[in-house]
Amino acid sequence: MKPRHKRLILVLLALALIGVGASFVLKAFRSNLVFFYTPTEVFAGKVPDGQAFRIGGMVLEDSLQRQNDGITVQFEVTDSIENVPVQYTGILPDLFQEGKGVVAQGRLNAGGIFVADQVLAKHDENYMPPEAAEAMERARKIKMESK
Repeated sequence: MKPRHKRLILVLLALALIGVGASFVLKAFRSNLVFFYTPTEVFAGKVPDGQAFRIGGMVLEDSLQRQNDGITVQFEVTDSIENVPVQYTGILPDLFQEGKGVVAQGRLNAGGIFVADQVLAKHDENYMPPEAAEAMERARKIKMESK
């Protein structure tokens, strides 16, 4: 085999290895990608089946219920149009309150309850995640148009 052919084989082998490595990286990235949805989008069925996603909005007033085990809570997230029940087992953030903004990450179970793995509360009075703020504004506009 000529040196020229050996170099060609090495280049092709290197390109193949780079391609395999890139496919592994893209597959890992895709499996860790988490999208944000509003309660209206969840209610409309626009969420992926069996995949983790984030839901955001406001914690509905008087919806917080604590279970007897002391660490499991249920509450509802609303965007002023639809409400989605959320169940979370763990310690809630200190700033978590009814009537305040929240983003929860998890999956929707067969019963239509969002089972959260993580709950994030806003950290000051002026902050809300941009996606949640846009969703709340869209919900307000739809509500005003329907009146």
